[in-house]
Amino acid sequence: MIICTNKMEYPLRSQYQRVQKQAMVSKEKERASLVLMKTAAGRGSLDAVSQQMASHPQYLESFLRAQHYILHMDGPLPLPCRHYIAIMAAARHHCNYLVYLHSAQFLRLGGDPLWLQGLEAAPLRLRLLDHINKVLAHQPWLAACSDIKTLLKCGEPCWSLAELVQAVVILAHCHSLCSFVFGSNAADWGHPAPPSKSPNGTPPTFCALDVTNGNPNGPQSIDNVAEQITRRWSVDSGGDLLNLKDKSHKAHEERDKREERLLNNQADVEEEDEIMYFADPSRFVTEPDFDYKEFARRDEDLFQVFRVQDYSWEDHGFSLVNRLYSDIGHLLDERFRNVTSVSSPHGPELKRAVWNYIHCILGIRYDDYDYGEVDRLLKRDLKVYIKAVTCFPDPSKSPASPLGWASLKTSERIHMNLLIMEARLQAELLYALRAITQYMIA
Repeated sequence: MIICTNKMEYPLRSQYQRVQKQAMVSKEKERASLVLMKTAAGRGSLDAVSQQMASHPQYLESFLRAQHYILHMDGPLPLPCRHYIAIMAAARHHCNYLVYLHSAQFLRLGGDPLWLQGLEAAPLRLRLLDHINKVLAHQPWLAACSDIKTLLKCGEPCWSLAELVQAVVILAHCHSLCSFVFGSNAADWGHPAPPSKSPNGTPPTFCALDVTNGNPNGPQSIDNVAEQITRRWSVDSGGDLLNLKDKSHKAHEERDKREERLLNNQADVEEEDEIMYFADPSRFVTEPDFDYKEFARRDEDLFQVFRVQDYSWEDHGFSLVNRLYSDIGHLLDERFRNVTSVSSPHGPELKRAVWNYIHCILGIRYDDYDYGEVDRLLKRDLKVYIKAVTCFPDPSKSPASPLGWASLKTSERIHMNLLIMEARLQAELLYALRAITQYMIA
């Protein structure tokens, strides 16, 4: 009997390749499940943002690591103050989801409940952050050296440089996260759990690098999470603008009903805490009419275009923030690198077009980039969506989903929202860090 090895080689190689591919997919699912489990361990439940990001586990891990460091690890600001600053940031975009989430953390860490009555009830030094919060959220090109000087030299409640840098990082992180919550409809996945009692106000023990064992509230499987995301996107992406607005209106009605039910439930939270927990985000907003204004080249006489060649993240921002707030530069840089390294069928050109378009509408320009690429690679409805999520992440102002996304995979849609979030984060940091640099050399 003669065996022809050439005829057997192809099916064996194909089988090996299939097994190898299945192993890689399984490894990615395992990695995602582990990240989700770590997240659930810290909060006692799986939050909607992490569920959305789970389709890109490597990015999710870097996001959680940076967020945990900003809010819970060593730093000049007390832990309750960090969450109060996050509340201020989220309130600028009327992001109820994040306001409630950080209100819960604020109370859990021993924060004064009276502060949640509104911004006027907070200490003066926190109220002084309101201007830079407002500017970075809506018109970051207005951030000026004089704003930094006011905060650092305002008498007894003045900020230290290290405290201000951490506060700016928290503000930018939460502003950009509002864009992701809005763009991905994460807020419609359900409300954060009411604040649980913690002895002595001790912070959560979650760390993105810890190994979780025996957690009774384990996360959903990655398959179920992906299935839920797929179902939600399939609903959101079908239909026209009127349908989207109608669905958004119904979602808000359902969420209001859930809030009312939770307000009437006294089982887990004392009445006064729960009322504070669901405080109106508008209590933390001054000048509600202050919003995004079109940054056009005709305004160059008043606000000079920010040229990356003069001040970039790689050459200037990274080193400054890392020097004043140890290690945060590395964690933020890891986020920027991971979001751009996510595999995409459209290639790096589209990612760069999205990133540079977001920076362009925020007044940042790259002299070595041909902006004709933006018009060539980004369709009009996608540009409208990107601008809305970047500049107006508020459900009352624009629909939560673009119209032409039915053909995109769930992971691609989520990746687009991650790009928007990270590009906006870097833009805000560049403006704030440039103003700090100008103050330091003045």
